[in-house]
Amino acid sequence: MNERTTLALPAPRLVEGRFGSCVALTDEGLFEACGVRIAFTERLGGVSEGAFSSLNLGRHVNDDLGCVEENVARVMDAFGASGSVCIRPHQVHGKTLVVCRDRHDASGVNATARDGADGVIVTCDDVSALLCFADCVPVIVVSPAGHFAVVHAGWRGVVARIAEAAVVRLCELDQISACELNVYIGPHIRACHFEVGPEVGEVFAREFGPACVPDPRHVDMARALRDSLCAIGVSGDRIADAEVCTVCEQTRFFSYRASGGICGRHGAFAVRASSPV
Repeated sequence: MNERTTLALPAPRLVEGRFGSCVALTDEGLFEACGVRIAFTERLGGVSEGAFSSLNLGRHVNDDLGCVEENVARVMDAFGASGSVCIRPHQVHGKTLVVCRDRHDASGVNATARDGADGVIVTCDDVSALLCFADCVPVIVVSPAGHFAVVHAGWRGVVARIAEAAVVRLCELDQISACELNVYIGPHIRACHFEVGPEVGEVFAREFGPACVPDPRHVDMARALRDSLCAIGVSGDRIADAEVCTVCEQTRFFSYRASGGICGRHGAFAVRASSPV
């Protein structure tokens, strides 16, 4: 890994932009400050067809795997990561995190992640992480050292506090405080459409407080994440929320619920290249 000066990060901000054929929400200020490129991809710009149209990044949805790999290659190229090793976990709605600290270990870490993981922490250059979503909450955490975590938080992952675990682990690795991190919450099913049974609402109310349950049948996962992260030291003004609902914005993002379970997956992606483009 190349040594780089550790700087205070700029306040986080998510803005939509076009990168090659891909459209994504990203933070240019972050990239300019520390070389980390983050992206919450949208569904446009790929080669998949039908219910998977068009930038489907999920391998497990019965899309043509050749199309999926071409879509992933487009994302890698668009964000200057075509030379990186990409860690792509098999997501199991759990709380397992894998950590890559050296590029030479990336293939082994990727193999471990394929056995089941819902979060990837990377503390070296030229290793990217790509996780897939279609309603669950994507979370990206970035350290001033240019290290990052990409996390998949469905409602079970939120309750299991996987995002908090990623923050704690990244702080331990970089020997910093949580208030120094930038956190990005990507597009997901918002409280307006996240209808749940009473038992799930009760769990959220008990774990995160009644503000996360606006009514007995709906849950606000973003509020639960924000409150729980702030409780462990993350600064509220360093949490950027895309404030996009995947059900409301189906032309831009995939939604498992809205599609009846047959759809592609958009991605949360992060990388720091040794020679940023």
